[in-house]
Amino acid sequence: MRDAPADRSEPGPLLTEADLLGPVAVVAPALLGCWVVTDRPAGRVALRLTEVEAYSGAGEDPASHAHRGPTPRAAIMFGPPGRLYVYFSYGVHWCANVVVGPAGRGSAVLMRAGEVLVGEPLARDRRTAARTARDLARGPARLTQALGIGPDDRGADLLSPSSGVRLHRGEPPVSVSAGPRVGISQATDLAWRFWETGAPSVSVFRAGGKPRRGTARQDGVR
Repeated sequence: MRDAPADRSEPGPLLTEADLLGPVAVVAPALLGCWVVTDRPAGRVALRLTEVEAYSGAGEDPASHAHRGPTPRAAIMFGPPGRLYVYFSYGVHWCANVVVGPAGRGSAVLMRAGEVLVGEPLARDRRTAARTARDLARGPARLTQALGIGPDDRGADLLSPSSGVRLHRGEPPVSVSAGPRVGISQATDLAWRFWETGAPSVSVFRAGGKPRRGTARQDGVR
């Protein structure tokens, strides 16, 4: 997954299932620098991932939607790898995750933040509240808004050239940092949030616990 695109205006080749088959805590940081590309009637938006979170399945991770097995909501998390798991968070916004690991494992990587490289005007139209370019996809809800990802993309094949949402190889970061996941109250000891060290687009860390009244958390897969 270390092949870089020729320049920052075009992504590299699509990822393959083989790139996503490792343990979730290994695959997640390897996705940093990869491109997420959406093609819509309004145009293309592409961003480079700068922050992700790992969520394991098979009953290992109580903070994961997959903790109780392949429920109707979480069934997509059980594979095959490369599918897009989209869910509505706190009745407010959509979050998007890359399914990873062998089929049946139930692991996914939340795409937390990214740097918009292609289609910034369209991303700004979707994210009118963003004051600067770094804020366009700074957080999981903002990321899906900038890319135009929603419920119709649930189950999309990120590895298919014909898909409207795709995951491409990109330039890996020089340095990766790790720390606790955001907005969870269980398994808080796991340093399963990974980000490109020093990247301006990385979201603001908030420790776990219940959201304050009148606010909504941008949390992980819960």
